Amino acid sequence: MKKKVISILLVGCMLFGMAACGETETEGTEAAGTQSEKVYAVEAGSAGEAAAKGKGFKYNSVSSQADALMEVASGTSDAAIIDLLMAGAMIGEGTSYPDLIHTEELTTEEYGAGCRKDSDLASYINEVLSESYQDGTMQEIAKEYGVQEALIEQKDAAYEASAQDSDVEYIKNKGTLIVGITDFAPMDYKDESGEWIGFDADMAKLVADKLGVEAQFVEIDWDAKIMELESKNIDVVWNGMTLTDEVTAAMNCTNPYCNNAQVVVEPSK
Repeated sequence: MKKKVISILLVGCMLFGMAACGETETEGTEAAGTQSEKVYAVEAGSAGEAAAKGKGFKYNSVSSQADALMEVASGTSDAAIIDLLMAGAMIGEGTSYPDLIHTEELTTEEYGAGCRKDSDLASYINEVLSESYQDGTMQEIAKEYGVQEALIEQKDAAYEASAQDSDVEYIKNKGTLIVGITDFAPMDYKDESGEWIGFDADMAKLVADKLGVEAQFVEIDWDAKIMELESKNIDVVWNGMTLTDEVTAAMNCTNPYCNNAQVVVEPSK
């Protein structure tokens, strides 16, 4: 089912300039100021979990942002912390969760894709991002999934191949670009026929097409995304990934391409 992001949800992020999994557990830390008595559902290893820790919230770590929304809908958790772009696609009138609303923005952030450390694939993707932005292809894909207001302008970028151990050549030789994802509308999700679609999925397909290979999507444990890259089970993490210090230290990341925020989602009544 096609997800539609409501543009008004993005205004807060744009004014400030502006993945994700694990077993369930309840945690909490003391922070300066007032500590919330609510229990928040968050995706393990995500920016939402980091926001909960930073605010000193009590929280349940669950396997995905979709599961976090289910926790709130079922009453197991009082609220969830998820990505703004997912909130725009999944909550409110005409969505899967019409009785949920987002009430507060906790952070502002940017999305990027992540490759193996020192991989030249990130440089190749940057060139595709630049070209597709300048010829309007990226904007067309963004509009299809309702994220056009979140796009970040892509400046000129030229691919710089590695002199040795080129990931781009490795991918071309094996004939597949393996993309690590989670089920995360509107970035990566399945249509009625079971095909992976979404803004990130379609951009990954565009990169694969430019490489002359097939895009293959693999659902991963978000908390293990770095290990999945290093073991070559996947070639790129492309799933609305926030460019945190931890991520950029462990991966060779692309230029940011979308603005986002972590938001609190609660029942409307």
